[in-house]
Amino acid sequence: MSTHGKNKKGKMAVGSVMVLVFLAVLIAFFSPIFNGHNGLDYLDSLYNSISKNSAYYIPDLNKQAAKYDGTKLDTTITLADAETAARAALLFAGAGAQATASGDKLKVSGDLGKLLASTLADTESMYHNQGKKLSARYQGKDGKLMLYTWWSSYTALEKALNRQKNFAQAKFVKLVQAKAVEMTYNYYGIQPQSIGERWLIVAISLLFYVVYTLWYGFGVMYMFEGAGYQLEH
Repeated sequence: MSTHGKNKKGKMAVGSVMVLVFLAVLIAFFSPIFNGHNGLDYLDSLYNSISKNSAYYIPDLNKQAAKYDGTKLDTTITLADAETAARAALLFAGAGAQATASGDKLKVSGDLGKLLASTLADTESMYHNQGKKLSARYQGKDGKLMLYTWWSSYTALEKALNRQKNFAQAKFVKLVQAKAVEMTYNYYGIQPQSIGERWLIVAISLLFYVVYTLWYGFGVMYMFEGAGYQLEH
């Protein structure tokens, strides 16, 4: 056998072993070996936890909301249906406002600063996965449902404030909706962690991803070259 033939056989063998190792690791990665979860679930949970921690803007929003203390709010908002309007009335009343629901309409009169503070207090509870606090506050209603009702109410409130040409107020309502209400709704149930606490596992996972991808790429390349194909740049 020529040296060239031996070289091709050697590359085929090396490439085959590398691809088999790749597949073995892949099978292990998708097996429930991480406290009953597979590797993808584990890393997804890890990065969601870190992402939740980095999205914690509620304290800063509380400081910004203070400038609206004493700002009168008097408007009528339109919700999706009568049930949503009735739930929204509970939220606004809990913030000290007068709230009267009629069908899908909700007439609101109160203090915008108090409303924002109440919303942010609820999102603080939900950030820490304390949905029972909202249930206790709002007649046993599901905490996540009431948080969604805040989101729906703020969508309608932003439109109403824009119609009144209270553009700065509308903009801040939208900010609270996005960075507090929507954030805590999406991350509810996830335990926040700082990247500083988990930097080692994050570094290892990123290094693993790079090495694992290169390993597969070189394995396939060696197999092709062993089969007689010359891969060129």
